[in-house]
Amino acid sequence: MQAMILAAGFGTRLRPHTLLRPKPLFPVLNRPLLHILLERLLECGCTRLLVNAHHLTGQIKTSLIPYPGVILQEEQRILGTGGALRQALDRLAPEPLVVMNGDILHDLDLEGLLRHHRESSDLVTLALHDHPRFNRVRVKGDRVVGFGGQGPGRRLAFTGIHVLEPSVLERIPQGFFHIIDLYQELAREGRLGHIRVDGCFWRDMGTPEDYLELHRDLLLNSEHPFARQADPGIRMGNWLVADRARIGRKVCLRGWGCLGPESRIGDDVVLENVVVWDGVEVPAGSRLRDTIADGSRKTG
Repeated sequence: MQAMILAAGFGTRLRPHTLLRPKPLFPVLNRPLLHILLERLLECGCTRLLVNAHHLTGQIKTSLIPYPGVILQEEQRILGTGGALRQALDRLAPEPLVVMNGDILHDLDLEGLLRHHRESSDLVTLALHDHPRFNRVRVKGDRVVGFGGQGPGRRLAFTGIHVLEPSVLERIPQGFFHIIDLYQELAREGRLGHIRVDGCFWRDMGTPEDYLELHRDLLLNSEHPFARQADPGIRMGNWLVADRARIGRKVCLRGWGCLGPESRIGDDVVLENVVVWDGVEVPAGSRLRDTIADGSRKTG
């Protein structure tokens, strides 16, 4: 298996938090999401693995130090989902490529997806599921027939995970390009297939609310596999407290939340449904609720 994680985007819907770190490095239960995705692919036997970067490239590069076999594709200018794949062509083997967005947490059966693709005659296979908020891909039978707008077909949601044949990459023009524009052409040609992955765990981290909701779901379900794979720490009810977090006197932890490594919580602080990133100081007397404490501003 060979795969590429798309991690170059600006994450505009997650600002101001993405001004500090790229969204693939947002911690999920105190582990960078990118590390979770990389380890998922390595567990599946992925032998060639690429990650692209543009926004805050230095942080992505540093995060890959524990993964010396991963190829970093540094992009001096943003290339879009298609342009990034085209630039990677010379680094890839002549076999199908598994692609995933770097801002989703999932337990999709990647080996099953690749097997389904190999058994089909499709140039591309999209992993789709029924998720009303994102249902924009139109399908008829086993064909993808269009994206959004009016037209025939049932609507399903794209998971951000797909498999491409090398010949598809060769059709992408150099420079900035949206891969969906090419997929529209393939849909008209009848060469765009899909596989239903309903029932898999899948969360998009597109907005601060999505990010917090993901933590709520995992922290309130400690038996979920992703919850069990959290960074080692201390469980205090529905809170995960990193071993190296420091908590002051008369601190009240309500609801659910995470305290990251090297975080420092001052005296007389009340936190409710809060994710505190690693290294962040929450000043004494602060009252925080339903938020991400990223250290970008003084809180109170």
